[in-house]
Amino acid sequence: MILLWSAAACRRSVYTRLAGFFLVALALGAPSFAQVRSVPPGESDLTLKAMRDELERSRQRLRLAELERPFYIEYRLLDVDVHAVSASFGALLSSGVTRNRYMGVDVRVGNYMLDSSNFLGQNFQGFIGNTGQVGIDRDYDSLRQDLWLATDQAYKSALDTIAQKRAYIQSRARPSNIPDFASAEPVVLIEPRTDPDWSRRNWEAEARAASAAFRTFPELHGSRVTYYLLSITQYLMTSEGTQIRSVRTVAAIEAGADTQAPDGMGVHNFYSAYTLRPADLPPVETVKKEIDRVGRELTALRSSPPAEDYVGPVLFEAPAAGALLAQLLGPSAAGDRAPVSMQPFFEQMMKQLGGESEWSGRLGTRVLPAGVTLVDDPTARDFQGTPLLGSYEVDDEGVRAQRVAMVEDGGILGRLLMSRRPGPDFQTSNGHGRATFLSDTRPAMSNVFFQSSDTRSREELREDFRKLCKEEGRTWCLVVRRMDNPVLALTRRQDAGEYFAAMAAGAASGDRLPLLVYKVNVESGSEELVRGAWLLKIQLRNLRNVAGIGSDYAVTHFFQDPQALGTALATFSSAQGGLPSSIVAPSLLLAEVEVRGARGQPRRPPLVPAPPMKPAQ
Repeated sequence: MILLWSAAACRRSVYTRLAGFFLVALALGAPSFAQVRSVPPGESDLTLKAMRDELERSRQRLRLAELERPFYIEYRLLDVDVHAVSASFGALLSSGVTRNRYMGVDVRVGNYMLDSSNFLGQNFQGFIGNTGQVGIDRDYDSLRQDLWLATDQAYKSALDTIAQKRAYIQSRARPSNIPDFASAEPVVLIEPRTDPDWSRRNWEAEARAASAAFRTFPELHGSRVTYYLLSITQYLMTSEGTQIRSVRTVAAIEAGADTQAPDGMGVHNFYSAYTLRPADLPPVETVKKEIDRVGRELTALRSSPPAEDYVGPVLFEAPAAGALLAQLLGPSAAGDRAPVSMQPFFEQMMKQLGGESEWSGRLGTRVLPAGVTLVDDPTARDFQGTPLLGSYEVDDEGVRAQRVAMVEDGGILGRLLMSRRPGPDFQTSNGHGRATFLSDTRPAMSNVFFQSSDTRSREELREDFRKLCKEEGRTWCLVVRRMDNPVLALTRRQDAGEYFAAMAAGAASGDRLPLLVYKVNVESGSEELVRGAWLLKIQLRNLRNVAGIGSDYAVTHFFQDPQALGTALATFSSAQGGLPSSIVAPSLLLAEVEVRGARGQPRRPPLVPAPPMKPAQ
């Protein structure tokens, strides 16, 4: 589904109504594509009616002089309700309910083989096209007015783009023979429209109480607990006959805290809980216990020794393995082709951010261990009773969701995730086109299942790990219990910026950021927490020869940043701006991982101790 998690994150375009803006000729003539479907009988939603009526008028009459007509027109609209509450150390930071409506218009000229999309020309403005804010009253006439001007603007822009694109392609010695756009069977899906009810629980009181649990830890510098309650109604209508109105709610609790070690190194920790309905969020007493655990872990991390340089076996426990797999799979799971660009900056930027696919051209070859299967299934609703976040019936391009077996038994790569943008290996969508805030749709993960026919119990895998360490002649090895997500953990923007700059610098070479790392004594099995470790040069190819796979499957929820899809940084996101996704994975034992110990010049700690803070009552 198209999702928008924060009104503040939206790009609010205002369509100009200047009289001097040259008009599109509204010339009656034979339509160049199928007639727009009628709104279903008995449906009183004026939004659907306004979209249908203006789309039909554009279909019949939109043309500039003797230039070509559009062959495809698409209207998207989001009706977004958000209730967000944030608190710190028991004090409310913000609380509000907002409702906004946003529309997006896509007009394409040309044909399915070569059209005006997917081109970075001289006037490229980004992947969010003709979008804007519209009235929240669901007024028929107002919406038609906005759609009319946006369609006019999108059509003129498409004519300019297709001219540039054709000229550029003609100048190339070997132009691509991959189509620009895949045809798809029209879908009609009109779900009941519902209005959210945020009043069943006192969310402000819960946020205050949960955040007050951090008051027990005087060593902390900053903390934040945020409740996000989100309801989105998506409308999609196309000139091919697709009509969709779908509704989705997602609820989240995201908490982060940070401090400094005595030597000045910054450390942090986080907690998150995600459900499909606000009523299913954990009760405040459960959240307080989790906050207490986060605080105790952070206090221990603060006083732990810095990590040392290391090369040897590393055991990733199930939650950490799931997060690691999500990072590794993102750049390679999608099979669409990159935009045609007049300048090499886009390809260079993607490579710098770890966005180069390791699976391109690898169909039919072994990419994972022989007993492993890898499936992405947006039609799956749960795993052993745990609800999955990435479920949907139709994707953001109106294509029905499909189960995709990417890697089949034997570790052989067989399929990739596809949107309606074809690629070198596959040229039809398999229902994985996803986007947030009306941005350009891309193939993206939904519910991923990493499973193996050859697994070990938790105890057996732990014993295999210690045995492997002994064979390497080591007295201690490393266990990664959780991977990091600075978007959730850090409370100050400057700190987050520094972390992302460091992560971006190492993304292309496969650097990964763990959160909770333990030194394990090979003989006794005792553990010691360490801080400041970075995992180096971990690529998807490292998984071809995993030393061991556990049977302790766990569900890890994550959100994908739509602006970073296809890169190693895409999974560093939150409910406020990402695509909801889930991955099912067990613990993984890697035989050799290079770890860089603590580095850098830490900041000087505060000169004056923190003021006293009364513990929560």
